[in-house]
Parts: sequence; structure tokens; C-alpha cells
Amino acid sequence: MLYPQLFADLEKARWDMADDIAWDQFDASKLSEEQAVTIKMNAITEWSALPATEMFLRDNRDDSDFSAFMSIWFYEEQKHSLVLQEYLRRFRPDLAPTEEELHAVRFEFDPAPPMETLMLHFCGEVRLTQWYRRASEWHTEPVIKQIYKTLSTDEARHGGAYLKYMKRAIDKLGDEARLAFAKIGMLMASSARSGKPLHPTNLHVNKDLYPMDTVQSRLPDPEWLERWLDTQIHFGKEWEGRVVGGILRNLSSLFGETFETAADLNRFRKQLVANLGQA
Repeated sequence: MLYPQLFADLEKARWDMADDIAWDQFDASKLSEEQAVTIKMNAITEWSALPATEMFLRDNRDDSDFSAFMSIWFYEEQKHSLVLQEYLRRFRPDLAPTEEELHAVRFEFDPAPPMETLMLHFCGEVRLTQWYRRASEWHTEPVIKQIYKTLSTDEARHGGAYLKYMKRAIDKLGDEARLAFAKIGMLMASSARSGKPLHPTNLHVNKDLYPMDTVQSRLPDPEWLERWLDTQIHFGKEWEGRVVGGILRNLSSLFGETFETAADLNRFRKQLVANLGQA
């Protein structure tokens, strides 16, 4: 089982919201209205770890190891929302999310294949690592800069944990797991061509609720994410390249192959399809 060691490793790296965030370094002159509003949107978005955890537990009933790991992931992701809310509560209480705004992003996700969902969330962690790193650079107020840097590091650790479960899946399922990971990996690595930032929070997940079936569609400002990326933190080609590069490097290591581009990964995917068809 992976859960016991992951618990020990993540416990050692865990930060304390009261003692490890330099709240006393807050400088009101360096926090703009524009920046403060984005903190609220991220606080609500992070709250969606709640329905994601409910999905994971439902769709992985036969996997107690991974389900137990959800206790760590859920705790740490909810703490991300909480620390952003605490920042607003202390320094911009007028922007603190209401309970109704938080509850709005809790809705049921349709069942989905566990391997594809695992890969999707691995890619999501890779992407959030870079989004939050860039957000830390964009912000000018010292405390929120530290918070975003802290969250980025957490997301990188979560991606590493998901990667361990992906390796375990390959050990158990072989090409079936490789194909699921390659399929989603190709989609995520091709996000620049899709014209939108692909992340679990802006993908449709409940056909009966469409089009109000993405986390982003349920925020007070559903259009904020693209604006945040394009005109605020300026998450451009260089940063998107870091996301794609991270996905391809990790899959290269996981599969024992070399993927320089999404096209390389697609060729590998097609070979897996042919191999499984022959089998």
C-alpha cells in the first residue's frame, strides 16, 4: 500500500497556517482591488476539492489504498481554500466568500473511468503548480505572495503522489492503464490548441446540469479564469510550455519512453490501441 508512506512523507512537509504564514508582514499598500478579487475566486475554486473527493471515493470503492490517500489530499486542498479565505477575512473581509458561494461549487460529477480521472487530476496538479507559481510572482503584497508559493509547492507534492498511484496502476493493469494515461495526457498536452486552459475545474462533468456543470460556471464570475491567466498573471507560452513539458517528462519516465511533443505521445497512444486490439 502507498498510503502509509505517503502519509508519513506529506506529514513531514505539512505547513501550519497559524505559524508558517507571515501574517504580520501584510502591506495594504501593495494589494490592489484587482488582485484581491482573484484571491476570492481561487478560494472558491479550491473548495471544489469537496465534490472531487466525493467523486473519487464513489468511483474507487474497490481501492481502499487510494481512497485512504484521499484523506490527505482532501485535507490539504481544503486548507488551500481556508488559507485564502483567512487572508481575505483578515485583510479584505468584504470579499470573503459566503457559505452560499462556497456551496455552489459542490455538485455531483458523473461517474468516469478511474484511470482517466487519475491522469486528469495528475495533470491538474502539474498545471496548478505553475499557475500558483506565476500568481506568486504577479502579486505584489508579501503575505499573499508567500501563500501562493506555499500552495504551488503543495500541488507539486500532490502530483508526485498521483504519479505513484499511476505507476502502481501500470504494474497491475499494464497497457490498459498506459492507454488511459496517454489518452488524457495527449489531451492535456494539447491544451494550447484548444484555445482554453484545460483543468478539472473547467471541464464539463454532469450532462444533466449542462452547461452549469463546470466548477468555473458556478463561480460569482464564471469568466474570471481566462482573464486571470491572460491579462493578469500573464500565463503565456513560456509558462504553458512548463506545464506541457512537465506532463511529457513524467509520462516519459513512467512509460520508459521519450516524448518531446504531444505528437510523440499520440503515436505511442496509437501503438497501444493497436497492441490492445491484437490482444
